[in-house]
Amino acid sequence: MTVPPVRPTRLSWREIRTRATRFARSWADAHYERGESQTFYNDFFQIFGVSRRRVASFEEPVRQIGEKRGYIDLFWKGMLIVEQKSAGGCLIKAKQQALDYFQGLAEGELPRFVLVSDFQNFELYDLDEGGEPIRFSLARLPERVESFAFILGQPTRAFVDQEPVNIEAAGIMGQLHDALKASGYTGHDLERFLVRLVFCLFADDTGIFEPRDTFAELVDRIGPEGDLGAWLIRLFEVLNTKETQRERSLDPDLAQFPWINGDLFEERLRIPSFTLAMRNYLHVALTFRWDAISPAIFGSLFQSVLGLEERRSQGAHYTSGDNILKVIKPLFLDDLRAEFERLSRQRANRQAGLVAFHKKLAGLRFLDPACGCGNFLVVAYRELRRLELELLRELRTYGQLSTDVAQLSRIDVDQFYGIELDEFAARIAEVAMWMMDHLMNLELSREFGESFVRIPLKKSPHIRNADALELEWSELIPPSECSYILGNPPFGGAKYQSPKQRAQVRRIAGLGGSGGTLDYVAAWFIRAGEYLRASSAQIGFVATNSITQGEQVAQLWPILLDRLGLEITFAHRTFVWQSEARGKAHVHVVIVGLAHPGQAPARRRLYSYDGTHPDPIESGHAAVSPYLFDAAGLANPHLVVREASRPLCAVPPLVIGCQPIDDGNYIFTREERRSFLGGEPGARRFFHPFLGAEEFINGTERSILYLGDAPPAELRALPAVKKRIAAVREFRLSSRRPETLRLAETPTRFQVTVVPDQPFLVIPEVSSERRAYAPIGWLRPPTIPSNLLRVLENATLWHFGVLTSAMHMAWLRQIGGRLEMRYRYSVGIVYNTFPWPEATAAQRERISALAQAVLDARTQFPDSSLGDLYDAEAMPPALRKAHRALDAAVDKLYRPQAFSGDLDRAEHLLARYENLVAPLGFPPAAPARGRRSR
Repeated sequence: MTVPPVRPTRLSWREIRTRATRFARSWADAHYERGESQTFYNDFFQIFGVSRRRVASFEEPVRQIGEKRGYIDLFWKGMLIVEQKSAGGCLIKAKQQALDYFQGLAEGELPRFVLVSDFQNFELYDLDEGGEPIRFSLARLPERVESFAFILGQPTRAFVDQEPVNIEAAGIMGQLHDALKASGYTGHDLERFLVRLVFCLFADDTGIFEPRDTFAELVDRIGPEGDLGAWLIRLFEVLNTKETQRERSLDPDLAQFPWINGDLFEERLRIPSFTLAMRNYLHVALTFRWDAISPAIFGSLFQSVLGLEERRSQGAHYTSGDNILKVIKPLFLDDLRAEFERLSRQRANRQAGLVAFHKKLAGLRFLDPACGCGNFLVVAYRELRRLELELLRELRTYGQLSTDVAQLSRIDVDQFYGIELDEFAARIAEVAMWMMDHLMNLELSREFGESFVRIPLKKSPHIRNADALELEWSELIPPSECSYILGNPPFGGAKYQSPKQRAQVRRIAGLGGSGGTLDYVAAWFIRAGEYLRASSAQIGFVATNSITQGEQVAQLWPILLDRLGLEITFAHRTFVWQSEARGKAHVHVVIVGLAHPGQAPARRRLYSYDGTHPDPIESGHAAVSPYLFDAAGLANPHLVVREASRPLCAVPPLVIGCQPIDDGNYIFTREERRSFLGGEPGARRFFHPFLGAEEFINGTERSILYLGDAPPAELRALPAVKKRIAAVREFRLSSRRPETLRLAETPTRFQVTVVPDQPFLVIPEVSSERRAYAPIGWLRPPTIPSNLLRVLENATLWHFGVLTSAMHMAWLRQIGGRLEMRYRYSVGIVYNTFPWPEATAAQRERISALAQAVLDARTQFPDSSLGDLYDAEAMPPALRKAHRALDAAVDKLYRPQAFSGDLDRAEHLLARYENLVAPLGFPPAAPARGRRSR
C-alpha cells in the first residue's frame, strides 16, 4: 500500500527552492555512497518538508533473478526507486540495476519514477510519460526542484520547452493578440490586457503567485462554458486590491492571489469575449517555462504583434541579449567590473572600498531615450544586480551584512529611465523591469538561503510614454543626475521617414535646406549630445552603419565632435544585428560610444569583424575617427570627407549617365522594341542600347528611344513616336518640380544627357558587397549609359587600373555610402575625393599593362557576364591572379610596405585626403549645409 506524504505545513515553492539552494551548497563535496547516502536523502526529503521515514525506506530487500536477493538504496512503494552511486559512478548501469528490481516487486509496488545519482549528478525517469530523462547537476537542483512535485502529491508539470522562453512563446502571444483584435477587442485595452497576461504567466512560474500554477489552475477551472475574459478582468481587479480591503465573499479561487500594486492593474479594462481558439492560445502559453524568461522575449512579443510596415515606420528593430552586451560592456560594465576586481584584491581599506563601491552602484542612473520594450534597461539592470551579488559575497566574508536579505540589495528599478513613443511598448518595459527584478531577487534568495520577494511593488522604473525628440529629457531626469545614456534608437533611412520625422531631423540637426540625408537615428545622437552639455554622462547607441559612411558623415559628425565637443570612446564597426523577433530584422549596424573629453578614456576601444566569426577583434587607439578608423595618423582626428563638386586630383571628371525623366515611355525591352518597330520601322535609327547597372553587370538588354534634336519633319512621319513624345510631355507637366515642368517644353530631350561618341569607362552606381571588386569596364557607342552608371570619358588603362584596384575598393567600402549593404558609388564622395597616387611614366605604363592583363583574363570567358566573373565564389583563378598582381603594383605607389588589409588602406588614404584638402583651405570638420551638389 502506498503511503501518502504528510505535510503538517505546506511549503511554498519559493521556500522549497531556497531550501534546495542550501542543500546543494551543503552537499557540494559529497562523494561516497555507503558513508553518506542515507543522510543525503533524509536531507533531500526535508527540502519539501517531508520526513523520509513516512514515505520511503532504505536498503529495501527484493528478490531478483533466481534466489539472488538485492537491496534497493531507497524505495517508496508505488512512487520512487533511487539507485545511488559514489561520485563518478556509471549512471547507465545504475538505471539498469534499478529496473532489475522491478521483477521482484508486486504490481501495486511498481514505482512511476526512477532516480539515479552519484551525488553530483541526477537523472530522473518518469516511466509513465516516457521520453528523455530530466538530467541536471546538484548545483542546478534549485532550478529543477519542481521536477519532484510528486513528493508533495502534486502532478508533475510537462513543459513544452525546457529552454528559456523562446520566439515560439512570443508567437503564441502574438496569435492571441491577433485573435482578440479580430474579435473587436482593440486599442489601448488590448495592449494593457496582453501585458497583464504576460505578467501573470511569469508570476505563475516564479513564486509571485504561490503555490505555483495558481494562475494555470484558475484558467483550467474556468471551463469552456465559463466566461474566461470576465474572470481575467476580475482577477486583475483583485491583484490591484490589498488583501485587507477585499470583499469577504470573494471567490476563494481569486482570494488566494496576492496584492501586486505598482499601478500595473490599476486601470479598469473592457471585458474581452474569449473564444475557444483564444482559450487554446492561452493554454499553450501556460506550457512554456516563463521562469526561464529571456529579456529579449518582450521585444519579440511586441514585434510579433506589429506588421512589417509599422516596424519600418517606427524604425523598430529588436535585440538579442548578446548584442545588448556589446553596448553596455564597453559603456560601463567592463569598467565597473575592473574597479570591483581591483577593490577585491587590495589589502588596505578593502572593506571600506567595497562598501563605497556598493554606494556608487546604487547611485548610478541609466536613461534609454528610445527604450522600446525595455530590453537595454532590463539587461543593464540584470548585469548591475549580478555585479552587486558578487560584491555581497565579498562583503559576507566580514560577517557584517544584515541578516535580513531584503536589506542587502541597494540597487532597484527606480534607477532606470526610459522614453518610448508607443504606449504598448512602454508598458511592456515597465513589466519587464519588474520581472527582471524578481528574477534577481530569487538569485539573491538562493545565494543567502532566505526568501526575498518585493511584492507588493513599491518602486517603479521611470518610463515616459512620449516622443523623445519632442520631450525635454531633463523633465524625466536632470542631466546632472544621469550616468549613462544607452539604447537602440529608431533607424529610419531618409526615404522611409514620414514628413514629421524628416522635419524633426532637419530641426534638430540644423542643416538648413532639405535637411541633408541623415538617418532618423542621427537625431538621437544630437539630442543626447545636447543633453550632455550639463552632464558628465556617457552615451552608447546602436545605429545604422550609414552614419559612418558616405555623405552622412560630413553632415552628422561635425555636429557631435565639434559643435557639441564629444569624443568617440568606443565603437563596434559594421556587423549584422541579430534580432530575437519573429520575422527577424537583419540589419547592418555600428555601435558608438561618446563622451566629453574629460570622461573619455585614454585608450579608445575599437571592435572589428572579419566576416567569418561573430565575435569581434578588439584593438586600442589614442583616437577613433568618425569612419571608425584609427585616427592616430591624422592631424585632425575629427576629419570627415566632404562631398566635392570636382576631383581633388588631376583626373578626368566622372559624371552620371542619362536620366530621361520619361515615365518609361522611351525605354524598351527587346520584345517591346521588336513590336514597336514592327509598326514604326522608320524609328529604327533612333534606338540605342541602353545599359544601367543591372544590364552592364549581368548582360541583359534594354533599348532607349533617343530623339535628341531629330528634325521635326522626320518626327511628324512617325505617329507612334509622336504618341510617346506626347506622353512624356504630359508626365512632366504633372510634376511639382520646377525643373521637370521646364523640361516638358522640350519633351524629346533628357534631363541629363550623356551620349559618348567614343569608348568610355563605366562604374555601376550600386554593386554587391560580396564582390572583392566592383565590376568596372568599357562600353562603346552607340550604347547609351543610364543614370545608374557612372561615366568616365577619355579614360585610359591607367585610370581603369587604379579604379579597379584594391586600394580604390577600400576607399569605396570604407568612405562610400551603402544601399542596404551594397556598395554605392558616389561621384562627389568616392571619385572626386579619392587620393590618386603620384606615378612616373614608367609606373603608369606598368599599371596599364597589368590593367590590360585583367581585361585579357576576362576575355577568356566570353560567355560569362561581369556578374559571373566577379561572383564571390565563382571568380576564375586567372582573373583573381591578374587582379592581385595589379593590387600589389598600385599599393606600392602609395607606400613600399605592404598593407594589412582594407582598413589599413583606408586609414592611409584618409591621411592622404587630409593633405589634399588642407592646402585648399577646406575646414574638414565643418558640417555640410544646404543641398548636395549634383
